[in-house]
Amino acid sequence: MKGIDELGDPRGKRVLLRSDLNVPLEGEAGDSVITDDGRIRASVPTVQALRDAGARVVVVAHLGRPKGSPDARYSLAPVAKRLSELLGAEVAFATDTVGESARKTVASLNDGDVALLENLRFDARETSKDDAEREAFARELAELADVFVSDGFGVVHRKQASVYDVATLLPHAAGQLVLAEVRAFSKVLDEPERPYVVVLGGSKVSDKLGVIDNLLDKVDRLLIGGGMAFTFLAAQGYEVGGSLLERDQIDTVRGYIERAADRGVELVLPVDVVVAAEISADAQTSVVPASAIPADQKGLDIGPATIELFRGNLADAKTVVWNGPMGVFELTPFAGGTREVAVAISSLVDGTSVVGGGDSAAAVRQLGLDEGAFTHISTGGGASLELLEGKKLPGLTVLED
Repeated sequence: MKGIDELGDPRGKRVLLRSDLNVPLEGEAGDSVITDDGRIRASVPTVQALRDAGARVVVVAHLGRPKGSPDARYSLAPVAKRLSELLGAEVAFATDTVGESARKTVASLNDGDVALLENLRFDARETSKDDAEREAFARELAELADVFVSDGFGVVHRKQASVYDVATLLPHAAGQLVLAEVRAFSKVLDEPERPYVVVLGGSKVSDKLGVIDNLLDKVDRLLIGGGMAFTFLAAQGYEVGGSLLERDQIDTVRGYIERAADRGVELVLPVDVVVAAEISADAQTSVVPASAIPADQKGLDIGPATIELFRGNLADAKTVVWNGPMGVFELTPFAGGTREVAVAISSLVDGTSVVGGGDSAAAVRQLGLDEGAFTHISTGGGASLELLEGKKLPGLTVLED
């Protein structure tokens, strides 16, 4: 796929830039505060490169899940303010997507100026399953621009108007962020240096079945933590107390355990866990063997022996992919496993470390870890998962002509 340098001289051209600005907000509508601006910061290099080249940049994005009509709780106005601060230049904000405000705002741009249109999902056609409806919206977006740049990696797994359809209507290219994401995942999927270790966590094993299925033929070691680990423990015959358990996946997981053994893949599971009777910031915790979780307790983080076990299995790795926290990292009593595993991954010597977006990326920032210590931190949880599953993503395939 082409990068923005291959689009020709963008000076004076209106560039429709699809970014991923879907950031968490707290507070009331009209007075919202962005609690994690990671995705906005990740969008800046492409915006700045287009500004420097003299383009008239029209940024489009979504936020949250409004029901296809304007909803002040999901306005991108706070994002426009933060993007202005990061760019050190005013970002004009249109109060609609393809209406009068959008047209006037785009028409007022000079070379190097930036505008942000209101939340794309305020128009139901953006996410419509009807091809004709999506295309109609895409045509209205395309009328606002001369070229299209796709830089919202977090949405490239969606066949949506601003991601897929508009690319069929305008000359197009991938932005710097999308190209970086594609390069990072291509490296770990197609040509990993070995030992190749994948660390999977998160709550539900069902969310990661496709990843496990695809990677079992590629990796040397698979480390399993988080809530999903308890289905693996149950598949080995252990009782897991009140821990998260997907009983309907036990047979599937048992099959993966057997398949890993057949292929010589080291499948590493927790040997101890941090348990508590309730999920709270002031919970009374204890550490128990993974084979002896009390019936009235929930496993909520990996224990210290498991941390050491995982650390040892990461020490000589040359390629590591991490997707999913090791516990309920948002609460201090259950954050230790995620923190220590993240530190171990970030400490690789001459290795490639890819953090697969979503909660893993959020954990890196929330726990105050050095983002620069990882080779790549993905901005797309769902998109990164689907790449790890070996799927073709519509927002990427449409750029490949």
